Amino acid sequence: KLFFTDYGNAAKVERCDMDGMNRTWIVDSKIEQPTALALDLINKYVYWLDIYLDSVEVVDYQGRRRHTIIKGRQIRHLCGLAVFENSLYTVNSDNLSILQINRYNGSDVQALARLDNAKEIRVYQKRTQTAVRSHACEVDPYGMPGGCSHICLLSSSYKARTCRCRTGFILGTDGRSCK
Repeated sequence: KLFFTDYGNAAKVERCDMDGMNRTWIVDSKIEQPTALALDLINKYVYWLDIYLDSVEVVDYQGRRRHTIIKGRQIRHLCGLAVFENSLYTVNSDNLSILQINRYNGSDVQALARLDNAKEIRVYQKRTQTAVRSHACEVDPYGMPGGCSHICLLSSSYKARTCRCRTGFILGTDGRSCK
């Protein structure tokens, strides 16, 4: 799945398959400018930062069990969001500090360090890197990913795929080759 935010005409948090199909709104009310998103892949939660509402909120993958983690002036000027174990991590763009926020008790906020010009933060953890023995976009004997001549995108599961073409090409009737 691909999770993303949008704050154009109607602010929302959405998800879709990796090929763009099955687009679903997860959050579309009481939201103004969602700018950062973090996933708890183990427990299947979506956290987002709303810079207009000065809040960090969470829902499950279906948009249920929504609640506010933290709200108010102390989290103004935040950018970037990451989750690791019991904490959320974000960057205060005003003073360039990295903040650690307890994701179960939003009142516990600590400044960890200062970085020059930081705008984003990521946490990499081996447990969240899914091990899959095989998938639909594996390279075939001819060196083409998933049998696609240009781009292979996983679809509704790791066993399904959709072929796409680079700019200037169109997908052939076989659903695999680009012309």
